[in-house]
Amino acid sequence: MAHDAELMKAIGTHGQWKMKLRTAIGTGKLDSPIEVIRSDNACEFGKWMGAFKATDASDAEVVPRIRKLHAEFHTVAGRIAELAAQGKQKEAEDALSDGGSFAKASALLTDAIMEWKRR
Repeated sequence: MAHDAELMKAIGTHGQWKMKLRTAIGTGKLDSPIEVIRSDNACEFGKWMGAFKATDASDAEVVPRIRKLHAEFHTVAGRIAELAAQGKQKEAEDALSDGGSFAKASALLTDAIMEWKRR
């Protein structure tokens, strides 16, 4: 598949958000504005997805789902960043923990990207 590299890169870079958010919770400082973190079209993958044109039925089937899950991922990450910036460490840690909203959003997005890659 022509876009395997983009999909694998997306999984890696979105996986790094957990560490970035954990650091933000610990320090109260963000490396990006909350609006940018919350935006699903500011990251490389979001820009790529925004320009992506489905070329076959497989793409047309999965792309809308991935766009939705990607937007949800960034919404959750933005909320955690907001909590961290507000000094609400416990709430932010709960959302970032295993079973929290971040883990769920991340797993759903990763699973969908891997499904697309397998097609």
